[in-house]
Amino acid sequence: MLHGRLGLELARIPHADRHGLLHLERGELAVEDGCLLFRAGGSSSLGRGDYSIPHQAISMILLGPGSSVTHDALRLLARHGTLLAAVGADGVRQYTAPPLMPDTSEWARRQVTLWSDTRRGRLLVARRMYARRLGEIFPDRDLEVLRGFEGARVKSLYADLARRYGVEWKGRRYDRADPEAADPINQAINHAASAVEAAAAIAVTATATIPQLGFIHEDSAQSFILDIADLYRDKVTLPCAFRSVRKLQERPYENIERVCRRHTGETLRREQVIAGMIDTIKALFTEPKEKRPAIETLQEDREKDDNASSPGADGGTDA
Repeated sequence: MLHGRLGLELARIPHADRHGLLHLERGELAVEDGCLLFRAGGSSSLGRGDYSIPHQAISMILLGPGSSVTHDALRLLARHGTLLAAVGADGVRQYTAPPLMPDTSEWARRQVTLWSDTRRGRLLVARRMYARRLGEIFPDRDLEVLRGFEGARVKSLYADLARRYGVEWKGRRYDRADPEAADPINQAINHAASAVEAAAAIAVTATATIPQLGFIHEDSAQSFILDIADLYRDKVTLPCAFRSVRKLQERPYENIERVCRRHTGETLRREQVIAGMIDTIKALFTEPKEKRPAIETLQEDREKDDNASSPGADGGTDA
């Protein structure tokens, strides 16, 4: 692109006005005449040929297996704030994502504000997550009670899926030190969960939220990623695992990891799960329109607490 031509070489379109994610694989991402170009070698989703990429109009490029990227392409993406992630086929793995952050810190700031308020904010988001997982809002505010409801529901789901797909189910058992020693269905659940966690990692990267700050999971460096992945356990992870074992029964010569990864990847792409995860993250940190934003309420409560504890305050507390 020629410098000064309508000023487009420096133009940036806000991410809110862009078109989301673009999957590319088996080719080279390069720059030609100032424009981003993908030289595709041919795959099931994209025929062989050269494709111009509207890098200013998309938020994130997911670069899959068999691909390479030039230095010029990285420079152009960085200049226009377009994210790039090296991923597995259909997004079942995230290997690396250079820190080309979106043009706003809104969602990270909301996450920190809610997470740091352990009395209300963190519990509020955790209850929203359980409401999505359980399909209804429970009046109990104790997370241990909600975990008990979820445990009973998941056990029932395991049994239902086993009957539906004709898979023998003996319970959730596997050895972390030797995962391949588990029966096929437990291995499949592990593989499907890894794929969905990778999709959640892409969504967290795309929103520039903080993976370490989870609301249900704690301690792990991927706590928030695990929180988001668990929201899709019932509708994506477990059904993909049981369907994969059913396929393996029909084709026992195939590898369980390959079958499960491929099937889960196809589901992620077909059902646009990553895009849905991005919307879910935003919804978790946003109050309904008819209500005041929780983040503003929490900030005002903190200001009241600060004023009450400051010198000259009467020392009283609100009822």
